[in-house]
Amino acid sequence: MILTFFLFQDSRGAASLLKDTVPIIDFSASGSFEGYDLLRRGFTSVKSELVPSHPLELIEKNFQLNHDKTNFATLRNIQGLHAPLKLQMEFRAVKQVQRLPFLHSSNLALDTLRGNDGSISFEDILNDPSQSEVMGEPHMMMEYKLGLL
Repeated sequence: MILTFFLFQDSRGAASLLKDTVPIIDFSASGSFEGYDLLRRGFTSVKSELVPSHPLELIEKNFQLNHDKTNFATLRNIQGLHAPLKLQMEFRAVKQVQRLPFLHSSNLALDTLRGNDGSISFEDILNDPSQSEVMGEPHMMMEYKLGLL
């Protein structure tokens, strides 16, 4: 990571600012000596490293992906190749549009495309953003999302 400091000794304009930069190298620990960054990466979890304990757990985890694949295959057989491609492009476009990382997003457009907007499910009742434990510092989360940290 290289930081630059501008020296404002000359009054020649923006061209002199580019010449009067001094690179300063960050001397932070890296490699095997680097500590775990708890603020950026969160708490470590052994649960994420374990294999599924039951055969149905993996099927339940990938249910939406498998359901989408089945719907795309059916749509391709009925309407041709263009229909699933168009729907996948719409999914990709809708997934890119989100709120800021520290605000809860309901993903209503994605639910509408999938046909889930007319049903009430487990996530609709127990996914209240006011009871969330994931709220963090807004500035830190935006800098992390933009790759500034």
